[in-house]
Amino acid sequence: MTNETVLQGLPAQVNARCRVLVLGSMPGMASLQAARYYAHPRNRFWPLMGALCGFDPQLDPAQRLARLQQAGVGLWDVIGRCRRRGSLDAAIVRGSEVANAVPALVRELPRLQAIACNGAAAAQAFERHVAPALPAGHGLTVLALPSTSPANAAWSFARLLDEWRRLAPWLPVAEQSISPAPGCRDRPGQR
Repeated sequence: MTNETVLQGLPAQVNARCRVLVLGSMPGMASLQAARYYAHPRNRFWPLMGALCGFDPQLDPAQRLARLQQAGVGLWDVIGRCRRRGSLDAAIVRGSEVANAVPALVRELPRLQAIACNGAAAAQAFERHVAPALPAGHGLTVLALPSTSPANAAWSFARLLDEWRRLAPWLPVAEQSISPAPGCRDRPGQR
């Protein structure tokens, strides 16, 4: 059994063009060690966003992030600090979570129209920590989307893509004919 570790999340990756803010729960160990979002090689986030936004998911990490931001998508997590045993969301010690200042960030993003929670744990953390602090009538669309984590092995890439297409109204038109992106495999693993 892995010991419980206090983890510090990653900084928000947004710019003034952000129309969609994708919120995870807390980065997995591969992402924390690499100091970049969705760094686990089997996480399907980058192939998925590459398909939706029209960029090659095999670009180097800085280029992928730049292309994502050009498409109006920002990244952050609901939880900024927590205790966790291992890498899975289910291992986050309830009550140890310290939320990121998502409501303050939302106020700083004048073009923001939608928030996409990447997975059930992110959606639940959003409801606990963020939703109560947003002003009434904020006008944002909040979507709970299935996790792109390889731990979510029940969801194929094609099935994830179908659900994540709900972001299409806020993304540039990039989809022509989308097939699973290179390097995207549906295998079990961790975020």
